Amino acid sequence: MNKLGTILVVDDEPAILSALVDTLEDDYTVLTATNGKEALALLDKKLPDLIISDVSMPQMDGLEFLTNLKKKGLGVKIPLIFLSAKGQVADVEKGVNLGAYGYIVKPFLPTRLLEKVEEVFVKLEARKKMKKG
Repeated sequence: MNKLGTILVVDDEPAILSALVDTLEDDYTVLTATNGKEALALLDKKLPDLIISDVSMPQMDGLEFLTNLKKKGLGVKIPLIFLSAKGQVADVEKGVNLGAYGYIVKPFLPTRLLEKVEEVFVKLEARKKMKKG
């Protein structure tokens, strides 16, 4: 089966990282990193279609990671969905105002994540068709 695209999953919690890979790997090629710094290094080698990132991580948190993506000019090209236990309105607004495509609060249902991922890929496909003319 052809994969629908490539997703970079960034989370420092091994159990969550593993669960995310299990949820996504049937339909998508999944790359993983355990913090923002590792993810940025990975982006020098391969650009995913979508990034799913935790907010709270050591070395470089998700907000700093997104800020660095924008500095590299990738913040607009690659949509990013935050997953976080930080579910206060101010936390969500901070992530979205920084440029995140979405913000899903942990714990979450895998179906909710898959719906958001599918939404992103539908928009990416529409963007490709518009560019082709």
